[in-house]
Amino acid sequence: MKPPIILIVSFGLGLAAAAHAATDQPHHLEPAAPRSVTVSEADAPPAIRTGLLQSTLIMLPAEEKVANVFAGDTVNWVFDGGHVASRFISVKPKVANATTDIHIVSDHGNEYTLQLREVSSDADFHFDSKVFITPGDKAAKDRLVELPVFVPAAELERAKQEAAAAKAAQTAELKAEDTKAETYRSKYPGTLHFDYTWDTKKGNALGLEQIWHDDKFTYLRGHF
Repeated sequence: MKPPIILIVSFGLGLAAAAHAATDQPHHLEPAAPRSVTVSEADAPPAIRTGLLQSTLIMLPAEEKVANVFAGDTVNWVFDGGHVASRFISVKPKVANATTDIHIVSDHGNEYTLQLREVSSDADFHFDSKVFITPGDKAAKDRLVELPVFVPAAELERAKQEAAAAKAAQTAELKAEDTKAETYRSKYPGTLHFDYTWDTKKGNALGLEQIWHDDKFTYLRGHF
């Protein structure tokens, strides 16, 4: 019969191996609830928790759109602002434990700096799924109600095309009106009829010189 100590030692080694295997298991990342961060020039950039190969959506205030984005690391991170100007930008780390800063310039001239960090090795396996940016400085808040100072190139080109089309349409409309007026002036004399008769003596006494009509009105000329 084997000594009991051998059983106890073997059992302990099994527990240790199981515990070690458990710690080697990678985290299953979970999206955290959406949250808001306040960005101020006087404070450190807010930290954004990102997950490996997971997308974190950053949203500017509703009044703003993303005009430009700068980042310290564009190799290990993916930044996607979509194909049209919007208030959204998606960030995604491609490697574990990556960090970088991101600098967002809005169409109203506001600047927002954030610190991005990949958290798959953290004990907390939650990453930020949605982050709402709120300006913390009064000047930045005031700019939200003003007109945009930056216009994306695509929107500028579209605005130029729309302005050119509107100008062409206005020119065509004016030309059509001129043509219509010229046609009316050229045809109008043919619509006049001088077929009235009256007592000339009495007409002279009243100052009447001529009476005629078109297809709508009757006209009198004289010194009344």
